[in-house]
Amino acid sequence: ETIMTDLKIPMHDVESSNVKQIGHSSEKSILRVAFKNGGVYDYADVTEKQYVALAGAESIGKHINNVIKPVHKVTKVN
Repeated sequence: ETIMTDLKIPMHDVESSNVKQIGHSSEKSILRVAFKNGGVYDYADVTEKQYVALAGAESIGKHINNVIKPVHKVTKVN
């Protein structure tokens, strides 16, 4: 399993109490999440549609915890 730490994903600021930024690579189907505590994580096999749903969620943190985390493999980027 290759960790795509060198993968450049454009990040977007979000309104959230614990999430600073989110970004998505449609080519690699990777969701990248930068938390306000400094951790950056990649979630595998996240589709463009799933990313759009996350970006539009009422609570991004809850959506990550309830929808993304239970089913998508996570890798710590830094």
